[in-house]
Amino acid sequence: MVREILRNLRRGTLPQLRRFVVVGSIAAGVQLVLLWMFVDKAGLNYLLGALIAIEITILFQYTLNNAWTFRATRNATRSDYLTGLLKTNVVRGTAIPIQLGILYVLVNSGDILYLVANAVAIAISGVYRFVLDSRWTWG
Repeated sequence: MVREILRNLRRGTLPQLRRFVVVGSIAAGVQLVLLWMFVDKAGLNYLLGALIAIEITILFQYTLNNAWTFRATRNATRSDYLTGLLKTNVVRGTAIPIQLGILYVLVNSGDILYLVANAVAIAISGVYRFVLDSRWTWG
């Protein structure tokens, strides 16, 4: 029984988690570049810049996750794709306060550079996003 559980974990959840982390890492890089541009180049407040960068990367991540991470259960029809996009926006939308809260606390309490704090916030909120996306968006 334990062997079967481990085999299913290795074949199902772990490969998805690895792909989710790869996609998330790429998207995190994109998000950090966007955040830097919004804050340092456009002069936006770091929280507003983070919110905009998050929204842009939601679309990017959904496309990559749908095509690669969750390809076995991908949303292939136009209707399924749009429904999945709505679901991932709900999941990721509920993760935004988590990410922005962590970002705020780290920047204002820990005197941590906003880009580093955002990277930490992305990692922490990523666990939440994976669990909900894997079970609801592509479940």
